[in-house]
Amino acid sequence: MREPIGKYFKVGIIEFMAYPAGLRGEDADILERVKRIAYDDYFDTVELTWIKDSDAREKTAKLLDTAKMTVCYGAQPRLLTTRLNPNHTDEAEREKAQATLMEAIDEAYLLGAKGIAFLSGKWDEKTKAFAYSQLLKTTRNLCGYAKTKGMMIELEVFDYDIAKASLIGAAPLAARFAADVRETHSNFGLLIDLSHIPMTYETPEFTVRTLRPYLTHFHIGNTVCTDPSAVGYGDEHQRFGFPGGSNDVPELLAFLRALKNEGFFNADDPYVLSFEVKPWQDEDPEAVIVNAKRTLNRAWALLED
Repeated sequence: MREPIGKYFKVGIIEFMAYPAGLRGEDADILERVKRIAYDDYFDTVELTWIKDSDAREKTAKLLDTAKMTVCYGAQPRLLTTRLNPNHTDEAEREKAQATLMEAIDEAYLLGAKGIAFLSGKWDEKTKAFAYSQLLKTTRNLCGYAKTKGMMIELEVFDYDIAKASLIGAAPLAARFAADVRETHSNFGLLIDLSHIPMTYETPEFTVRTLRPYLTHFHIGNTVCTDPSAVGYGDEHQRFGFPGGSNDVPELLAFLRALKNEGFFNADDPYVLSFEVKPWQDEDPEAVIVNAKRTLNRAWALLED
């Protein structure tokens, strides 16, 4: 593409993946890490998760407002680190998951985010239908509360049988779920991640085309998922070029091409497109981030006008 990617997307970085110390909301260096991102004009967007320290949260919000950054909020760590399940078949357990997600909406609002993203919980084939109805209940309740604050609720599509084993994994089921939520709430959308597409045995073209009416947010990254004996197997979001990885420049190019073909290049109201990359073991986070930039730059350069 001759035109800069910033014309069509708000390029972002998921802070709590690039710097995993923040996954539990207790990173003492959160403000310094966010400053690094805010000072980098490659990024228009930063995606945060819970920040338990109220003073750090307030300073972070002020910094990002000053830097004129778009803020997104990922509530996935609130569920994954506590093993809470928004589609739990036990109603008391479902309500616990819903409660932390309601808190996430409040915190996201304070940080200046326009919504939150979350994921469905694990499922059992025997109770899949009931779990679906439980997730629908949780999601509609979240949408109802978020609407009072002018906010969105987004569900991220994960794998269904490799790592997270989430209820909403395959694109056709995700489309059905989104349609059911949209029957009652318009402030709902789906978030897809290039990292997860190989884990659902789909292609970028199929996933984007199938979910087109409901897509509101995009992540890009890598995964190791074809060989269970490989180093890093599972949903680990390794850097592009990681040994045994499924995504690099060609796959990212295919993903961008699918987004372009399905009408997601919107100069008037750009979508968020964020890197979800995580250092493997002792890798340098800054090197992982610049790897992602170079990969996106190359894929963008190869994309047809």
